[in-house]
Amino acid sequence: MHAPARACGIDFGTSNSTVGWLRPDASTLLVLEDDKPTLPSAVFFNADEDSTHFGRDALEQYLEGYEGRLMRALKSLLGSSLIDGQTEVGGRALRFRDLLASFIGELKCRAEMQAGRAFDQAVFGRPVHFVDDDEAADRKAQDTLEAIARQVGFSEVSFQFEPIGAALHYERSLTAEEVVLIADIGGGTADFSLVRLSPERARRDERADDLLGNAGVHIGGTDFDRALSLDCVMPLLGYRGLMKNGAHIPASLYFQLATWHTINFAYSRQAWADLQNIYRDAAARTELDRLARLVSQREGHWLALQVEQAKIDLSTAAAAHLDLNRLEDGLQHTITTADFVAATATLVERVGECVGQLLQDAGLRRDQVDTVYFTGGASGVAQLRARIAAELPAARSVEGDLYGSIGAGLAVEAARRYG
Repeated sequence: MHAPARACGIDFGTSNSTVGWLRPDASTLLVLEDDKPTLPSAVFFNADEDSTHFGRDALEQYLEGYEGRLMRALKSLLGSSLIDGQTEVGGRALRFRDLLASFIGELKCRAEMQAGRAFDQAVFGRPVHFVDDDEAADRKAQDTLEAIARQVGFSEVSFQFEPIGAALHYERSLTAEEVVLIADIGGGTADFSLVRLSPERARRDERADDLLGNAGVHIGGTDFDRALSLDCVMPLLGYRGLMKNGAHIPASLYFQLATWHTINFAYSRQAWADLQNIYRDAAARTELDRLARLVSQREGHWLALQVEQAKIDLSTAAAAHLDLNRLEDGLQHTITTADFVAATATLVERVGECVGQLLQDAGLRRDQVDTVYFTGGASGVAQLRARIAAELPAARSVEGDLYGSIGAGLAVEAARRYG
């Protein structure tokens, strides 16, 4: 390139977000926080100081013990019935659409500050499916994201599938043609694209013939967090425990606490009243004492962070050790790799089946795929990689920038579309 691109590429992710901008002799990804190109997709409303914080700063404020409201996995609201609802923050109603607008507006502001110029045009990444098996809901999710992007100041907005963005980034490193499965497994979705890539093809404006197929399933890192939490941690709080009459303790509160974007619902007056009613008739008193402490002290996000770190640790270690002193003095818990594999077996199989169906739909044999290119933070889960490798045993595995490939590739697309 001889001049900077006019537009940027935005990867608004479930767990982390990036902004890419193509320019001569410079890094594609813009620095967004603490000299890093990623901004965790989190917002903390600090009630003590009546302030709003984003990214790592939001998580630090929450962990330091400030009173307030932490919101994570914001992208998961798109395509859900919650997007048209609202929540209470500091005694005021906050629409979930406006919550997303505050974060995306912050992304835009930080990118413009780093670039030293305004961005009026952007290519946003999107999963292959915001919503599985519901085209109307999927379209509504994209339309909602587009409306929010325009609300915060983008005059021209277009979209590209996130795995295609990663493909465009990977293609810039190739010296020969390859058929590649892009495996983009992020916080909220597992998305796959089969593409034919090469240095020569990269110079073409029209690439429709190079896209051999897309597929996706609504499974990502937050689903692995939830499964690990429910199977291995929530039983310490009474999940699957018994009432005095022999029935199981109602599970709704545990599912709320194990799911990032619903944790705050566990702190409602109704949820607390339900917990008190359960406690009176429950046999599992020790476990429910821990649950009551967690809810009363609003430690749900803290516990979810412990589970998330255990998931990360178990991708490379045989066991993860959790210090749960906040729930009970001296409470420690160990989760093994075998526990993690068992908890996530159903999720892993669904992802593997998605890849197999994509190959079938594209009319490709397993041995016709040269490379599997992994991107997205959750693609580091060992059993997930093994299951995908089982579908493509002859393909070599390449690990891209797990958090930056998509944003960098979307920048390439933005330069192509807008100049």
